[in-house]
Amino acid sequence: MTSSASTPLQEKIKKHIANHGPIALAEYMSMCLSDPEHGYYMHHQPFGTKGDFTTAPEISQLFGELVGAWLIHQGLSQDLKGPVHLVEMGPGRGTLMKDILRVVSLRPQLLANLQIHLVETSPSLRKVQRKLLKAYTIKWHDTLETVPDGPTLLVANELFDALPISQYQLTEHGWRERCVGLDNDGNLTFGIGPGTLSPADVAKVGLQAQVGDTLELSPASTAVASQIGQRFKANGGAALLIDYGYARTATGNTFQALRKHEYVSTLEHCGEADLTAHVNFQALAIAATTEGAHAHGPIGQGEFLLGLGLLERAGQLGRGKSTPDQDQIRKDVERLAADDQMGMLFKVLCITNSSEKPIPFQD
Repeated sequence: MTSSASTPLQEKIKKHIANHGPIALAEYMSMCLSDPEHGYYMHHQPFGTKGDFTTAPEISQLFGELVGAWLIHQGLSQDLKGPVHLVEMGPGRGTLMKDILRVVSLRPQLLANLQIHLVETSPSLRKVQRKLLKAYTIKWHDTLETVPDGPTLLVANELFDALPISQYQLTEHGWRERCVGLDNDGNLTFGIGPGTLSPADVAKVGLQAQVGDTLELSPASTAVASQIGQRFKANGGAALLIDYGYARTATGNTFQALRKHEYVSTLEHCGEADLTAHVNFQALAIAATTEGAHAHGPIGQGEFLLGLGLLERAGQLGRGKSTPDQDQIRKDVERLAADDQMGMLFKVLCITNSSEKPIPFQD
């Protein structure tokens, strides 16, 4: 698989490979998304119809309102002592946080007890967030580590799918890491590098694999989940991790690129396309619980939203509206919760400091 399109970042990556040799997929992904000069998330506005993809908060306010109601319930049921840190990681344009805070504002005492934090590395997205959320006092962070200690309510919607992954392919000589290099014509291409995966590492995930199968790992994702687990064990709190992915570790190549709402080659449009991979929720749960927290789920996004009253809230929102507006609300509900749309592919993992299962994770 080779590349034909050319961007400034693509030329930079080619030059780097020519000088230093093939790079691991995780490094390639990091360069494409986070290069200070040309990285996709550093300068692009990827969300919405004019961007490259649409997230659940951009589809309907219903999503953020229900997430906000869940966070309120957790804050009250755990009787968290203030100040409570309300944290969103990867907040996009700030739409989800705006909808959450609109619901939280119905509880003025709770709102007064919150410190709001956004974990965002993109300068261009921070600018949009500041404008959208100008009514609130917010602190921005590059990483979760700089958010002060204390009870925390955290949400991350479509964060983990954009964190770098490593891929290993099972060969006749064991698991070997997939890399990005140059072909004979100087184009980017995938290949097998010297990196290996030990039998002990494979045994940890209990895989039955055949030659040619691909295993994806995301140390960056499990590191974040570990930080969340440590935070909750020490200070209390709850998190919702919402993304598309799979409930249990499995083989498969899920690395993909999206540009203008269409799938494109992962080796083209460097810095101009979003690169993602499906999230391994089992790996996130293990990382968080190893630190002493408790994981609940994952459950489908549809089950989560319906369990929190999506249909009832949609009915309230549509009451008295015009027929076209009501039709749009119905379409939005279907897109968020239907099994053949976001309802099953997207999953919700809950992390808390308690073994008690929160709603709607009881089953």
